[in-house]
Amino acid sequence: MKCGPEELRRRIAVAAGGEPADLVIRNVTSFSLSSGELLAGDIAIVGDVIAGIGPGYRGERELDGAGSVVVPGFIDSHCHVESTLLTPFEFERLALAHGVTTAVCDPHELANVAGAAAVEWFLASAERLRMSLFVQIPSCVPATCLETGGAELSAEAIAKFRRAERSLGLAEMMNVPGVLGGDPGVLAKLALWAGANIDGHAPLLTGRPLDGVLAAGIRNCHECSRLEEAREKLARGMTVLIREGSAARNLEALAPLLTVANSPFLAFCCDDRNSLDWRREGGVDFMVRRALALGCEPLAVYRAASWSAARAFGLADRGLVAPGQRADLVLVDALESGSVRQVVCGGVPVSEELLAAAEPPPVPEAFAHTVRLEPVTEKDFRIVSQNPETPVIGLIERQILTRHLDCTLEIRSGEKLADPGRDILKAAVFARHGRNRNVGRGFVRGFGLRRGALASSVGHDSHNLCVVGTNDRDMAVAVNALIESGGGYAVAAEGVVTALLPLEIGGLMSSLPNGEIADRLERLFRAARSLGCRLEDPFESLAFLPLPVIPHLRLTDLGVVDVDAFRVLKD
Repeated sequence: MKCGPEELRRRIAVAAGGEPADLVIRNVTSFSLSSGELLAGDIAIVGDVIAGIGPGYRGERELDGAGSVVVPGFIDSHCHVESTLLTPFEFERLALAHGVTTAVCDPHELANVAGAAAVEWFLASAERLRMSLFVQIPSCVPATCLETGGAELSAEAIAKFRRAERSLGLAEMMNVPGVLGGDPGVLAKLALWAGANIDGHAPLLTGRPLDGVLAAGIRNCHECSRLEEAREKLARGMTVLIREGSAARNLEALAPLLTVANSPFLAFCCDDRNSLDWRREGGVDFMVRRALALGCEPLAVYRAASWSAARAFGLADRGLVAPGQRADLVLVDALESGSVRQVVCGGVPVSEELLAAAEPPPVPEAFAHTVRLEPVTEKDFRIVSQNPETPVIGLIERQILTRHLDCTLEIRSGEKLADPGRDILKAAVFARHGRNRNVGRGFVRGFGLRRGALASSVGHDSHNLCVVGTNDRDMAVAVNALIESGGGYAVAAEGVVTALLPLEIGGLMSSLPNGEIADRLERLFRAARSLGCRLEDPFESLAFLPLPVIPHLRLTDLGVVDVDAFRVLKD
């Protein structure tokens, strides 16, 4: 928080009671995350900073807290705005309504489509937001050599962002084999950000390989799905970012970690959470309520939601309700429930009028027409083989980890067939960036489709076009619908498209308001359920199908990938 001598003088004068504050919040109790105490008294704010707490403050404006408990504004310690399908400005409307006043985002989704222009757009957008959106600089574009992306960002290409004002460091380093194997390109990026914050991505990593990642300067991990895994990382000094996304829900498994003793090294994140889940449940506020309902200590929970994240990312100006701290505040109805009543961001009560005043930068033309793929036919989905023994990707409900299943499938006229009766469906990934015409084909279990197909141009992290279905005809119809619309989500059955959500910005995001996106997602999910799909968010599960940095089995445009062996499997 930069300020001049006059601003400092005013803060001090208001704190001492000699001048009126810009805003006084009355009839509240503040929760001290440093002592665990509840402190009665008004909150006096000057500009975007808390000047004092206690009785008797005067203010140019007043806000009646109606008996609320005041906690620091929530911090989402790791998220991808693109996963909400919204622009940064619509994301802000969504996040602030749920008490998230600070978010640390990684724009590598759009960067994998559009390169450095995506980073520049996010940084420019962040400058115009009321909330604090910090943009970590993508480290893995592309994520690995096992897929074809739309862009490449070398160490030289991202060096110009090293000291970007709205960035806190280097975004999640997903290429763990590259780190441990000493890949020159990976090491160059790590060296550029040496001593700064470097975000991690190390699912199931333990022992000496984990030490290797820590030795590289990587400080946190949001991929813990098992308690013993998180305990080991915590014991080694890693900050564990507990995740509750749409496809990956890890809070309940990791809740035993949420103690006062551990809380300085724990934070909350939403990672990949769609806008419908934001509307139905919330974001970090949902994690707060859920953790409290699970019996976690309030001091540990509210620290993880704010102070601990602030300290992990070097944000000394926020995370406490205290004089001298940024006036990012959430008024909750009771400490034990965590239900949000009112949000104050940068000293200003959040309202629709406040958010409507924001002026977003224009969306670059480079983000349009990014599905560079010729129409497909049924023959593009044929899997020619004489070997019935088949590696099948096994989805795990509420997780993005997969199982490596070995199944026997029918061979008919030299073609390997899906088996919807056993929930074994055909899947395909089409390279969509115009660099080649690769098609990866394979099989997946866990979607539950009895008929039809689902397709998506969101396919982490290279974002090729992925599709899963019971038959080649519907798979082709769904893919062609997305080629025509410029990307998005599609459901097809009996040869027709039954639901479609275009995503015109990079094939990943829409300019529509967040409420309309949530409504359309609801219709898509209903259409998928009508085909037999049993997943809460089938498109998020589909989007993670091509991600070759999450164990154990994936499908990219190069084929079926054994993530543990870090190689493409041959039939």
